[in-house]
Amino acid sequence: MTGPLSFAVLGPVRAWRGRSEIDLGTRQQRLILALLLARGGGAVSVAEFVDLLWESDPPPSAVNVVHRHVGMLRRRFEPGLPTRAAGSVLVRDGAEYRLRIDEESLDLLRFRRLVARAAGSSGEPAVALYREALALWRDRCASGLHGGRAHPEFVAVDGERFAAVRAAADAALRTGSVRAVLPAIRLAAEYEPLDEALQARLLLALAADGRRAEALAAYADIEHRLADELGIQPGAELRAARDSLLDHDAPAAGARSPRGVGRAALDVSRAQPPAQLPPDQPYFTGRGDVIAAAHKLVAGDDRPTALVIDGMPGVGKTTLAVHLAHRLAARYPDGQLHADLRGFDSGESVMTPAEALRGFLWSLGVAPAAIPAELHAQAGLYRSILAERRMLILLDNCRDWDQIRHLLPGTGGSLVIATSRRRITGTTGPGGAHPLHLDLLTDGEARELLTRRLGEAAAADPAAVDEIVARCGRLPLALALVATRSVGRPGLTLPAVAGELAEADGRLTGFGDAYADLEAIFSWSYRALTPEAARLFRLLPLHPDREFATEAAAALGGVPVRAARGLLAELAAQLLVQPGDGRWRMHDLLHAYAVDLGEEHDAAADRDAAVERVHDYYERSAHAAHLPLLPQVPLPEPAPSAHGVTGRDFTGRAEAMAWFAAEQRVLTDIVARAGERGRNRTAWQIALAMQNFFQDTAQFRQWAATVGAGLAAAGDDVTARALLHRSLAGACYFLADLDRGLSHLQQARALFERLGRRTEQGHVENNIAEIRLDQRRYHEAIRHAEAARALFRAEGNVRGATNALLAIARAQGWLGRHAAALGMFVEARRQFESLGDLHGVGTTQAWLAHTYSMIDDLPHAMATWQEAIATFRDARAPHHTAEVLVSVGDFHSANGDPVLARRAWSEALAELDGTDSPMARRIRDRLLWHR
Repeated sequence: MTGPLSFAVLGPVRAWRGRSEIDLGTRQQRLILALLLARGGGAVSVAEFVDLLWESDPPPSAVNVVHRHVGMLRRRFEPGLPTRAAGSVLVRDGAEYRLRIDEESLDLLRFRRLVARAAGSSGEPAVALYREALALWRDRCASGLHGGRAHPEFVAVDGERFAAVRAAADAALRTGSVRAVLPAIRLAAEYEPLDEALQARLLLALAADGRRAEALAAYADIEHRLADELGIQPGAELRAARDSLLDHDAPAAGARSPRGVGRAALDVSRAQPPAQLPPDQPYFTGRGDVIAAAHKLVAGDDRPTALVIDGMPGVGKTTLAVHLAHRLAARYPDGQLHADLRGFDSGESVMTPAEALRGFLWSLGVAPAAIPAELHAQAGLYRSILAERRMLILLDNCRDWDQIRHLLPGTGGSLVIATSRRRITGTTGPGGAHPLHLDLLTDGEARELLTRRLGEAAAADPAAVDEIVARCGRLPLALALVATRSVGRPGLTLPAVAGELAEADGRLTGFGDAYADLEAIFSWSYRALTPEAARLFRLLPLHPDREFATEAAAALGGVPVRAARGLLAELAAQLLVQPGDGRWRMHDLLHAYAVDLGEEHDAAADRDAAVERVHDYYERSAHAAHLPLLPQVPLPEPAPSAHGVTGRDFTGRAEAMAWFAAEQRVLTDIVARAGERGRNRTAWQIALAMQNFFQDTAQFRQWAATVGAGLAAAGDDVTARALLHRSLAGACYFLADLDRGLSHLQQARALFERLGRRTEQGHVENNIAEIRLDQRRYHEAIRHAEAARALFRAEGNVRGATNALLAIARAQGWLGRHAAALGMFVEARRQFESLGDLHGVGTTQAWLAHTYSMIDDLPHAMATWQEAIATFRDARAPHHTAEVLVSVGDFHSANGDPVLARRAWSEALAELDGTDSPMARRIRDRLLWHR
């Protein structure tokens, strides 16, 4: 790539070489570059970089980290720059750094030049220069990099923007050309909603552009925000802007009749606009993100006609809609309409669009005799009236698009806020309906809701509050019912309430008198289901986990996957959440409701059959998933399902590993509990199928626990016990419990000899050789590995024989016989490559590199280590990747390069992704002692 360098900091930090964008690396590197750019070519000290990256309590190595990040940035700007070279773009001057940039290469410097030219001009040329300068901004300075607070340098640059916006507004108002800079004024006012000088200019600009009604609504919004967030009234400048709006003559309300309606048809006695909003919830809390999104949408140029809030039953849709309507009401001075459409009540009580329109038209002053009989005529009259007004319409409990589409305004400045348990699909985008999904409260929001409702009682017992929040599953309806119950019974303490919920063990009966309320709310959605979807809903609690895949639900319901997908989509419209990747989740309280329904409506035999089907599905899927992981001893094929259930198929290793990761909790739960249902074979089959997954993800304790549970379920099955003992030995080996591992291997060897299974005996002999290698008993290791190789050759098992050769080569290398070891490693690698065994190839490469390092052939050692890292990453084997990286780090440390050593160890720790394995602890120790 060639061409000049250019940079941007007026928004996200970016850099280009010619037309090609440069990858700027980590967040820390982008922060360093952002501060350099915000200085506009000025110097930045290392101490400032340390404060920027850590704010407080920097590590002892902070200065070295800064230098390393700077070095990496240099090489991104100058790719051919040698390590530790000074460079010509990002230069160092003592304890400071600076960027060599000019006006043409940095947007901030171009912005400053244009603003200076605008300040020295007048009239429309000045406005044009301001417009060009403000067009350079794409977001806040260095957006996307701020943590808890923005750095003062970035705030100062943002301040230059807002000063330019104020100057641009003044120049535009003087020349009568506000439309040129109105979008920039709007955007800046959204960023700084409490900047009264900026907001005053927005009001004046809107009025000058002929948008006086919008300006008045904006003032009401600003006034409310100042009172709500700062507890103050608008200042003199903002009030003066408001007064200037009121100085103009305004047309009288209702001066023009809607098209097609004579004045005689209007009830002019209704002088006051309708104000039908239900009262706001005094204890409303949380939902800041959704409220902010709604404010942004209605303040934008492409305002939607409707905001449709969807979510599961009891999640607080109506409460939020009412609260949001009160927050926005000042923007709509012509009044508010409200209707509960009862979309999920029984069929006859659902409000029709015609019924809702008649009520709205009457509220808008249309005489009953003048209301048309036809729905389309009613909707036309309704839209004609709204076209002349700015009104807020609240529609609660909408069933679907057909129920609300006639109730939406056509043109004009009115807004609908609607709620539904389903995602309403209809016209979206500018001028259409915009969905706002409502999820559960966060833990903090749920605690705040209880604390605000219960006061001192909640503040005095936070542990009970946490327990109640957990038992209510952060569902606002459940929390509100518990709070109401607690307030209504003064003698009932919070710990007692928490205890009752815990004793109910996830059943709705724990809510006492509130049970009926929860059941009623949930039943509205349940009654709307088709019989097939209702049956599946009742069976879903029989799945071992709250989250499940489509295929598992199909097995549970005894239906094809395609049919299950359709039923789950129906449930997801009201009663399920879809986290993604074809998976589904049921809220705890809906789970409890479904349990009650299932026990009431479904026969025990039908429920038992559903559990058997889901166990069949997981046993067969686990078997299919373990095969792409190339197990040394593939498991026997499960017997055909008596219920006709088949497992899912896997296209390769990556898909199988992803499935094991997604289903790990379910599979381990089945292993632990299958014996209770007399499915011992299912338990040990799944346990063994997960062995390679546990090994490759370094979950050695989980491996030991799961296979141990499988061993407990195996009973007197000799084959199963032999396989499980050998698997447990592998877990013990990786947990560094070699003696226990050797004991399991000896038990496995005795059982395999009894069964006459020579291939499995070979694997055990090879595993014993591995332990002897770790114990540095190299001659014994060779003896066991040669015994294994002979057994494998007799059985024609090439992979097993190659693994044994690998163990012999390692022992030879440790004994100093390097030439012999190298020859064996090369032969083993060739065999593994022909077998397509990535694990075998990577392991051989790692030992080959180690042997090269032992004979000081450093180029071959480093190159082969890198090959091993790439191979293990392709194999999705992070534990083995980390092992190789540790070897690389140890090599650099021994050769006096601590920087490269720490880099390799840190990369190894990242591969383990927070696990607490012995290897992870050893790596942390290395990093601690080599700071």
